[in-house]
Amino acid sequence: MTDYPMTYREVATGLRFPEGPVALPDGTCLVVEMERQALTRVGADGTVTQIAHLPGGPNGAALGPDMHCYVCNNGGVSFQTDSFGLRPAGQAPNYRTGSIDRVDLRTGAVETLYERSADGPLRSPNDIVFDRYGGFWFTDSGKTRQRDSDRGSVYYAKNDGSECREVIFPMLVPNGIALSPDQSRLIVAETHTARLWSFNITGPGTVDRKSWPSPHGGTLVAGMPGYQWFDSLAIDSAGNTCVATLIKGGITVISPDGSRIDYISLPDLYTTNICFGGPDLKTAYVTLANSGRLVALDWPVAGLALNY
Repeated sequence: MTDYPMTYREVATGLRFPEGPVALPDGTCLVVEMERQALTRVGADGTVTQIAHLPGGPNGAALGPDMHCYVCNNGGVSFQTDSFGLRPAGQAPNYRTGSIDRVDLRTGAVETLYERSADGPLRSPNDIVFDRYGGFWFTDSGKTRQRDSDRGSVYYAKNDGSECREVIFPMLVPNGIALSPDQSRLIVAETHTARLWSFNITGPGTVDRKSWPSPHGGTLVAGMPGYQWFDSLAIDSAGNTCVATLIKGGITVISPDGSRIDYISLPDLYTTNICFGGPDLKTAYVTLANSGRLVALDWPVAGLALNY
């Protein structure tokens, strides 16, 4: 592994556990604030404006074909503050269920699109990506309680509220999710194992699952040593997976076949997510959740353009 130092600049401060950055064409950036239960717009000058209140725990976010913002809502977590800053501390006492919420960016109106699939209630939706057909994949990490925890899943859903189905199960805290540049593979990160998996996509919402000993049908791309966790991720135009890395604090960059792994260190143990923006998609926006910051880095290659 090669460590690359990078200079970052602060875009916004004072955020309450930011996640799910979405770079918009006008130069602003959306983030969710999990502890504040808000979808927030950050201006290029650092101005912070709340767009919508999202009770529970807003997590990953993405623009859909209708240009509304679709938010994975984990249903709520408890938080604690210590010398490292703000961080999650398990399932919230008032937790009811997770959901997929849709926000009209013009009005701030919030609609709950899904709270369950045919396999039962959503537990803790985490991250989301839209495909070229207008449907979306999302991870459900499951909830962690004092004595036990859920096993996680990957779902596929339609943006009109008509279908939400479990496609991949079980996973160990699935988190970041993305599509390869040719959209033939689904890329999924597991948090506590720090493993990156790929699944061959055979159609909208279907994958070719590998047989045992794969635990869920995926192909292992990379697994990291030591004590570090994988959070959310983005793909660059070269097909590299750029994974926000917890505990170690930074961005892990993994080549498509896992043969090359680079690392960019950042000063926050809860570096939670990354997206690409700017006119050439060479600006990486990264959420530093412990310290409540959105930062920007000049990235050496362009990010992969999303479908919407």
